[in-house]
Amino acid sequence: MCGFAGFLELEHRTSTEGLQGVALRMAERMLARGPDADGAWADKEQGIAFGHRRLSIIDTSNAGAQPMASASGRWVIVYNGELYNTEEMRRCLGDQASAFRGHSDTEVLLETIDAIGVEAAATRANGIFAFAAWDRRDRKLWLVRDRLGVKPLYWGRTGATILFASQPKAFLGHPNFRPEIDGDALSAYLRYGYTPAPLSIYKGIRKLPGGWLAEISADGRVDERCWWDIGAIAEAGQAAPEPLDLDALSALINDAVARQMVSDVPLGAFLSGGVDSATVVAAMRAQENTPIRTFTVGFDEAGFDETQNARTVAQLLGTDHTELRLTANDLPELFAGALEGLDEPIADVSLIPTFAVSRLAREQVTVVLSGDGGDEMFAGYNHYDIATKAWNLARRFPGPVGHAMRGSIRALGPLLRTLPLGPPTAQYSADRLAKVAELLPEDDAISLYRRLVSVWPEPDQVSPRFARHGDATLASTQTPALALPGRFQCFDMLGYLPETILAKVDRASMATSLEARVPLLDHRIVEMAWRISPQDKRRYGVAKWPLREVLNRRLPQLTNQPKMGFGVPLGDWLRGPLRSWAEDALTGNNVQTGGLVDADVVGRYWREHLSGKRNWQHRLWSIIVLTHWQRQWLGS
Repeated sequence: MCGFAGFLELEHRTSTEGLQGVALRMAERMLARGPDADGAWADKEQGIAFGHRRLSIIDTSNAGAQPMASASGRWVIVYNGELYNTEEMRRCLGDQASAFRGHSDTEVLLETIDAIGVEAAATRANGIFAFAAWDRRDRKLWLVRDRLGVKPLYWGRTGATILFASQPKAFLGHPNFRPEIDGDALSAYLRYGYTPAPLSIYKGIRKLPGGWLAEISADGRVDERCWWDIGAIAEAGQAAPEPLDLDALSALINDAVARQMVSDVPLGAFLSGGVDSATVVAAMRAQENTPIRTFTVGFDEAGFDETQNARTVAQLLGTDHTELRLTANDLPELFAGALEGLDEPIADVSLIPTFAVSRLAREQVTVVLSGDGGDEMFAGYNHYDIATKAWNLARRFPGPVGHAMRGSIRALGPLLRTLPLGPPTAQYSADRLAKVAELLPEDDAISLYRRLVSVWPEPDQVSPRFARHGDATLASTQTPALALPGRFQCFDMLGYLPETILAKVDRASMATSLEARVPLLDHRIVEMAWRISPQDKRRYGVAKWPLREVLNRRLPQLTNQPKMGFGVPLGDWLRGPLRSWAEDALTGNNVQTGGLVDADVVGRYWREHLSGKRNWQHRLWSIIVLTHWQRQWLGS
């Protein structure tokens, strides 16, 4: 993968050399995204500048260098990503392809744009990508993000300048940018643990949602529109579901994995031991006779360690397996390393093991395949079932009687959290049940689900300085009226998936100059998954049944593995070996001087967590991340 940045001056004053210099400084802020080479291009008369950092994967020669101009001279592009149907796209160009300078996917994408236009080229592409393309003839800037939002893309306006980049840290290299926190975005972060598109944590900077593009004219007019609509795809698929065809699903997964194994540099895979990553590695093994390099991390604490499962998968598939064990003492150093790439806060503690396994993998390979996306597509999360049952209960008992009954159920919350239920997984279940007991006053399904997955359900409780954010503008709330749990899945695919799961993998891997690919999110698999009925996704009470059956054909020993997630024993660590480190971020001047949250409220939750009466690890972690992020990126 790579990193790009640039800007469009609406009032042209800067020389070509000046434009290129600023573009290079912006790109330099993302050195880890592209350690192999850099490049810049500018047009003084049109006021446009591109900067690029390259991580060489396909066509490592100078023929793949960026920024790249089309053979016609009309288009210039900077691009971050990978196309998996390059040869098909090349053949579609006919004689135009005979003049290619190299075999990079960048050139194929660029010449396809020249031949059929930006939106049509994006629609033809199978891959993960974000790019900026300048049309020299029509004087227009095009910003495009891939269907699922795997690759990041930010843009905004400062004065008479349009800025754009793979990550907002690049904007710090432009002399006119002054970072300032957006209050609505902060409120959304506290609620969800991430900043949902189109918001970004920085005022005046927008995050282009997955499947969207922005067409920006030289006079500053902007047209943002959706070119691939996951909501429409989900609605059409559920309206006309098709009989489950496991042969077709298995073949499509194999094809997606085979396409994504193309690389001119060493390649491996993340292997957690769960169904999703095991399915990907099994498909990789079917394509490759030599051992696949696989990587995992684990913990000593029971209930959080999947290394034995991963080791079993590795042995059954004959992979060249490497594992790393983490302790509480490793977390502060890993967190500091991950924070270098985390220029927008993400309150998912699994960022830490993701960064650790990325750094481990980068010692041997430059590209890895990951199993992300299976839960969102195939309804694998336990809370889909929980939220559906809670909503059905809420609908069954409306009015005063239902209100009184729901009040009684909510009163059980504190009791549930204090029951001695044994291992961490049981305590997690108690925490989740207690949260469900607090859901029932919600008057619609998405409101109930948002509350279930919220970190701080009432953000103004901890951040009264900022008005409570309304969700009406968020891409993740624009969900069609699907049968449950489909609407919950769609909500996650618009919000949680791109802004937490994929953003976490992108930032952690790119911080180590590692390219991570996600074959289960091939858009053809996503579209097929939405044509599978909810009943077939959860047969016999088994979540993610179709994916388990695909894996069962190769590894029947693993299909009954329970879902664990990529968790960290954070609650106990905060009370024990990490207590001093956590207090540095949660108490005293570090919270008070930032002024973003109420130090007294945070202190109260911290003391209650230390007492062991409640497990507030997620809320506390969101504040720890925010405090360190603010210190790192805003200097306060």
